[in-house]
Amino acid sequence: MSDDIPLKMAVTVAEMARMVGLSRARFYQLQKAGVFPPPQVNPSTMRPFYDQEAQKVCLEVRRKNCGVNGQVVLFYARRQVIAPSKARPKKAEPKKHPQAELVEALKALGLTATAAEVGEAVADLFGGRTDGKDEGEVIRAVFLHLKRRNQADSVG
Repeated sequence: MSDDIPLKMAVTVAEMARMVGLSRARFYQLQKAGVFPPPQVNPSTMRPFYDQEAQKVCLEVRRKNCGVNGQVVLFYARRQVIAPSKARPKKAEPKKHPQAELVEALKALGLTATAAEVGEAVADLFGGRTDGKDEGEVIRAVFLHLKRRNQADSVG
């Protein structure tokens, strides 16, 4: 473990905690319990730090699961950052013709009509374009149009 982490001349407590794979709070808990050695303090700034020798000791504690006080300590496994997998793009469903969707909607309402009949109804009602129109209103209008036409065709 200590071989793969390059050591600096001095590190902060937060950096040391990261080096051993712990949160700063957990590192402080274990330090106070005597598992990790206490940091040195810079007399001019009063900031705690770990020099190279103390860094090696902390990394060895982590590697061996045995504190400087001789206490056995079990660490959770290090968290591994897993990159999101490259999800396969879903196969695009074949795009249905808008009139095919209308035919299905009308069929659900109990009206059988061909795509050609629906196309004629859309042309009569909307000039052939339903872009920007509410889908429910289009279905309703086409349904009523075809229903009236079928009634007119059967009279006569």
